Amino acid sequence: MSTAVVRVRGGSRAEGDSAFRVVGVDPGLANLGIGAIEEQRKEARLLGSLLIATKAGEEQGERLRKIRDQVQGFLELHRPDALAIEGQFFHHQKAAAFKVGQAFGVVRLCAADLGLPVFEYGPLKVKQALVGNGRADKAQVAYMVRALLKLGTTPTVNHVSDALALALTHLQSRRIGQLSG
Repeated sequence: MSTAVVRVRGGSRAEGDSAFRVVGVDPGLANLGIGAIEEQRKEARLLGSLLIATKAGEEQGERLRKIRDQVQGFLELHRPDALAIEGQFFHHQKAAAFKVGQAFGVVRLCAADLGLPVFEYGPLKVKQALVGNGRADKAQVAYMVRALLKLGTTPTVNHVSDALALALTHLQSRRIGQLSG
């Protein structure tokens, strides 16, 4: 049985429109943060964000199905050009790393189904990109998410703030790559 790969692109765009959309994902089985941003003329704006929460008492497969369905729907709605995901897990907490790894795999599969390129960033890279300091705390990162996206308030859910920070990190890495190429 073969499966078709469908590349979903961001909505209808005018000829020459340089808008670039990226979705950031902070993977987790209990709480997964996801956020979409668009950059046009070096200005980033929030398109949407979501916290996907599952309950510990639910059957594992059902939790993963819920994540898949909601991530897939989010990607189809926002039609990103790329996906940025946190790629560094806590190896000293094997049970937690295993669960995060399962959610990570579901997100990677959703991206593959849509033909989206996936970029992984560790927490240190995100903190350096947004705050300029790899030892920045979550409040400093959340503040920079608010400032860079010109939001009225700082995101209150860490997982969503982290997802948006990942998306912003990808935009910065993309800009630097364009300058050095």
